Amino acid sequence: MEIRELAVPDSYVIDLTPHGDTRGRFTEWYRADLLSHAVGHPLTLAQANHSVSTAGVLRGVHFALVPPGQAKYVYCPAGRVLDVVVDVRVGSPTFGAHDSVLLDSERPRAVYLAEGLGHAFLALADGSSVTYLVSSAYDPGREFGISPLDPDLALPWPADVALELSAKDRAAPTLDEARQQDLLPTMEQSAQRYAELRGA
Repeated sequence: MEIRELAVPDSYVIDLTPHGDTRGRFTEWYRADLLSHAVGHPLTLAQANHSVSTAGVLRGVHFALVPPGQAKYVYCPAGRVLDVVVDVRVGSPTFGAHDSVLLDSERPRAVYLAEGLGHAFLALADGSSVTYLVSSAYDPGREFGISPLDPDLALPWPADVALELSAKDRAAPTLDEARQQDLLPTMEQSAQRYAELRGA
């Protein structure tokens, strides 16, 4: 397992090592000790989610208010998805920046993103499964979205894929609109949360 930080600070890609033989394959897809060493604190597991999507389904960009926010550890056990992390923390030096990782069941990887960051993914194959561990339970009053089609974000969705969004994601505001409506977490709130977690 190798862990490296992405272009969006406080997010990481985890390259996993599959082990296979004639019986099939085994992958150790999450190691609490190694992730904790990389990010400076353990991931508190509050909820585990699983989705299955047909090709072209686009979910996100979703984020939760800080505190407590919602860190995510994302893994694709079947199919293929383009996973995208967006910095939606107002005041961050990389506010509005993104990075993307191809999560493919044939070349297993995972993505970790800290509290305060936005997350989206696009299914590139039918039956694509995404399993993710999250640090806080779903709270509809504290969870929001921004449009994954915001032209100012210019997220790297393939031009040859017909995108299918939920009504909620299609109606989500742009990043600038969300900032004007005070819907976004701040870098100050996020940094304070990270410091609390590292000191716990």
